[in-house]
Amino acid sequence: MAKTLITGATGFLGSHLLQLLLDQGEGELRVLSTSPHPELVKKGVELIEGSITSTNVVGQAVAGVQRIYHLAGRVSRNPADQRRLYEVHVEGTRLLCKEAHRAGVERIVMASTSGTIAVTEDGKSIPDESWPTPLHIIARWPYYASKVYQETVARQECAGGPDFVILNPSLLLGPGDERLSSTEDILKFLAREIPVVPPGGLNFVDVRDVAPAFVEAMKRGVAGERYLLGGPNWDFAKLFGRLERLTKVAAPRLHPPGAVIEWGTRAVDALYRHWGKAPPVDRVSVEMSRYFWYLDASKAERELGFRARDPGDTLYQTVAYLKEHFLGNGAFRAISHRIQGPAGPD
Repeated sequence: MAKTLITGATGFLGSHLLQLLLDQGEGELRVLSTSPHPELVKKGVELIEGSITSTNVVGQAVAGVQRIYHLAGRVSRNPADQRRLYEVHVEGTRLLCKEAHRAGVERIVMASTSGTIAVTEDGKSIPDESWPTPLHIIARWPYYASKVYQETVARQECAGGPDFVILNPSLLLGPGDERLSSTEDILKFLAREIPVVPPGGLNFVDVRDVAPAFVEAMKRGVAGERYLLGGPNWDFAKLFGRLERLTKVAAPRLHPPGAVIEWGTRAVDALYRHWGKAPPVDRVSVEMSRYFWYLDASKAERELGFRARDPGDTLYQTVAYLKEHFLGNGAFRAISHRIQGPAGPD
């Protein structure tokens, strides 16, 4: 059977994908990771330890491989991480594609983000894969800028092979986010650390639905194409309302204009930094929450058989995981007996 390499296999999405491949008996699996993971070796996974930016390491990782799931990345909203984001996303992807071409790899399926396409100022349009990259919005945020460059470099370097497919999931929710790379904002809601309702909106998708889409993209995704993966398009008021019903944690009631929120956040940020302290509010998150991160996943539904589950189940499982692993499970158990399963659709 074909040997498969997975980068980023210990992250939120990567761990779900790896387990899915193991459950399906996918054959020989190899993982590239920056740290040792003896638990994976016990499962029969070959481990290559090192950085995605090391030529020797990547060359070793791709040797004898037919397929690559490229999920290695770093999630950060901190502008100070700009250089590291560029190194991992852009230079790491450039190196992987070059070495994959040299090794005769047949196909790469790469994880990007819906934020390289699906962002609007008013939420009236629902972007699909034909939507132009909204650089006037996302260029200010190093994470999204680096992902745009990553996609460009991947297309350039894989022009002569291997086949290349990009998947663009929205905000990943669900159980298993050990590093809080995607679910931190839900945890902040539970901890009552979100004081106002932002004016924008978001799309979220269950990680347990995204992982199978990667497997399908490897089998039948069209080379050179991208696929948006997402669930519901909700404004923040609706999201907070659903979370309030589910958790009994009161949602914020203030709905100030976006300009007022951003001005206040910048003022607080500047004041705390003047004092040499960490600001209590993340300025970048506030800026992002003014926009609408909606998307249309119809293409993935048609061509990959992608289906997003009931968002109530996703929120329920996300909250349950966060309560158990980050807030202690006692508080959630005290309310969960009053909830008759996941909240249904509106």
